[in-house]
Amino acid sequence: MRKIITLTAFVCIFVTSALAHTSSIRGSHYHKNEVQNFKLEKVGGNVHALFGQGGNIGVSYGSDGLLIIDTQFERIVPQIKAELKKLGSDTPKYVFNTHWHGDHAGGNTLFGKDAVIIAHSNVRNRLLNTTVSRGEKREPTPKIGLPMITFENEMSIFFNDEEIRAVHFNHAHTDGDTVLFFTKSNVVHLGDQFFAGRFPFVDLESGGSVPGLLRNIGELIQMIPADATLIPGHGPVSKMDDLKSYNEMLIDTTLIVRRQMEAGKSLDDIKKAGFPAKYKEAGSGFINTDAWIETIFKSYSMDMNMMKDSMKMKEKM
Repeated sequence: MRKIITLTAFVCIFVTSALAHTSSIRGSHYHKNEVQNFKLEKVGGNVHALFGQGGNIGVSYGSDGLLIIDTQFERIVPQIKAELKKLGSDTPKYVFNTHWHGDHAGGNTLFGKDAVIIAHSNVRNRLLNTTVSRGEKREPTPKIGLPMITFENEMSIFFNDEEIRAVHFNHAHTDGDTVLFFTKSNVVHLGDQFFAGRFPFVDLESGGSVPGLLRNIGELIQMIPADATLIPGHGPVSKMDDLKSYNEMLIDTTLIVRRQMEAGKSLDDIKKAGFPAKYKEAGSGFINTDAWIETIFKSYSMDMNMMKDSMKMKEKM
């Protein structure tokens, strides 16, 4: 049973000085083909989705003020603020990070001047330290951009007349993924566990795994109300049928690769065989078909090696 920590709306007044920040947060999977026009879209209740460059931002605006989920890149915070201002304020009281990647947490260094940043403890740890993702090294995030409040399993904040539940789902896209449930508005922000209509990016260097992603999406399908509206980490606002189709695609493509692995096929052989034509569109995003095949192959190879190491240790005992 998940431990629930309730965070009631509290008043936190803090003063910070502007810090010089010349290096951008790397390790993001933003791609030039994902560039969108900055726009707000009403999703349900108090919740909007804000599209820009990078991961989709969730927005709650109401009588208590402004809360956002993710901050995209530091360099585009002015455009993000211009969209938020249309709702009545461009200064969030709270910021949730769904994970640590730069296209979701890069704007922390500017929003952190006024907002309380909240994230899973693994997110803070990765932002606090030198991190490598997809072969790129990034320097630690300045203090002003770090989560001030962290949690382990689950927490709630009561804001704008509804409970917003933050639930950690481990070892999927990364080891710090959080899903946000707007319980009254009936909206769920899934972060980068959900790439709507596309193959996902699973960051194996940041604790992500394909088996974990499959497990989590299956669990989320059982948890989320059938009529809920979904904000994916990337892609358009979606419904449960879209998440179920995504789940079927994950299961089917993973089984294709695993069966060939069990038959002794090499990674190159599996790439040459590819996937059925119906998955061509899924491979047209940031993660193409070859990249997804390689991710599945490496993820299950890592799991098999870990299992073998565990068995060897038991034999020595």
